[in-house]
Amino acid sequence: MDRIITPTLVLRIALAAVFFMHGIPSICTGAVNNFGNHLNKVGFAPIGLPLGWAIKLSHVACAMLLILNRYIRPVAFITIPILMAGIIIIHAAEGWFVVGEGRNGAEFNVLLIGALAYLAIINKKGVIA
Repeated sequence: MDRIITPTLVLRIALAAVFFMHGIPSICTGAVNNFGNHLNKVGFAPIGLPLGWAIKLSHVACAMLLILNRYIRPVAFITIPILMAGIIIIHAAEGWFVVGEGRNGAEFNVLLIGALAYLAIINKKGVIA
């Protein structure tokens, strides 16, 4: 008998919660525009604003697909480079730690990358248990 709640389901739901919270509040409050303006300042002008929106919307799409257990590998292959770019552009300058010894560091993104990579590796035929 198959289990209804599997470890990968728990991981997908946890990741989805993180990506929803990375995208939806930023979109609803307009903070995505500040993010886009920051991207303009760090060298992405004049596409910083649309790029910021694309990133935040991709987080929401990622979350929905993780919950639906669909297109897991494409989700990982699109989201991992975004997270890596976030480390390079934003988080690396802040150091490793998110809290405690520092603030806004890279450690959280590294964990997200590892979890997405794991789901992509175990993925078979577009759906995982």
